[in-house]
Amino acid sequence: MPLRRAPRAFLATLALTAPVLLGLTGCEADVDATPPASSGPSVIVPGAPGEANRTLSAADAAAQRSEDDSPNTADVAYARMMIQHHSQALDMTGLVADRAESTKVIGLAERIAASQGPEITAMRGWLKTNGKSEQGTGHDHASMPGMATDAQLKTLRAAHGTAFDQLFLTLMITHHEGALTMATDVKGQGNNIRIEEMADDTIAQQTSEITRMREML
Repeated sequence: MPLRRAPRAFLATLALTAPVLLGLTGCEADVDATPPASSGPSVIVPGAPGEANRTLSAADAAAQRSEDDSPNTADVAYARMMIQHHSQALDMTGLVADRAESTKVIGLAERIAASQGPEITAMRGWLKTNGKSEQGTGHDHASMPGMATDAQLKTLRAAHGTAFDQLFLTLMITHHEGALTMATDVKGQGNNIRIEEMADDTIAQQTSEITRMREML
């Protein structure tokens, strides 16, 4: 049987609609090929005194930070104060061997001394590298959070056995909490990456030690 040819009207209609269909297909392909706009978290950058805050993309903020992490006054003050803060912790841990009764307290004191001694050395090196003296002005023991008073240290030196253990833990928990306050403050106010790293280490380690000490009380 011979094939029937399509009517001329049908062929004409097909010829007219084909370009339209192809055009629509091309539009859809263009839309699908367009990459979505990148989106990321914004970062609020505090302005200088008297200036408004700025909003930067995460990438811009990271680039700005990597370009200029020169120490500011908060970084330097943190290093100076934390040297004194750690030094008092070493004074307190130095009393443990002759006075403590609990082996857990003795082990804790050894760990604190083993970590905070090198941290003092690192902060002194940081100050020297940045041309800063170890001694500053305006910061004494009483102005630093968590520092034990002279009277409290005198009582600690006179204590022995269980009484010493309890007082040592109580004072050291407060001492560590003060260090956390200082580390948190410099993370918000400082500008130097190395100081921020040291503050992060302090927060991680001393938070863990506070939990351990509270379990010992």
